[in-house]
Amino acid sequence: MLAKLTSKNQLTLPRAVIAAVDAAEYFDATAENGRIVLTPVRVNRADGVRAKLAELGLSEADIADAVSWARSGE
Repeated sequence: MLAKLTSKNQLTLPRAVIAAVDAAEYFDATAENGRIVLTPVRVNRADGVRAKLAELGLSEADIADAVSWARSGE
């Protein structure tokens, strides 16, 4: 089966290949011995949110305060 690389560096994978890996949405891409290896991964969106909060320097107390403020209707 062939996969075509577009001018925007995007690949379209054959349906049969995707069906064989439970239609994963994300793949870890590595290069090994001149080959591209795609490994299906499950992305935990909560981990991404936690990482963004840490990057912004927000604590759990900050979030709790923001939620309380939003719920108060001020």
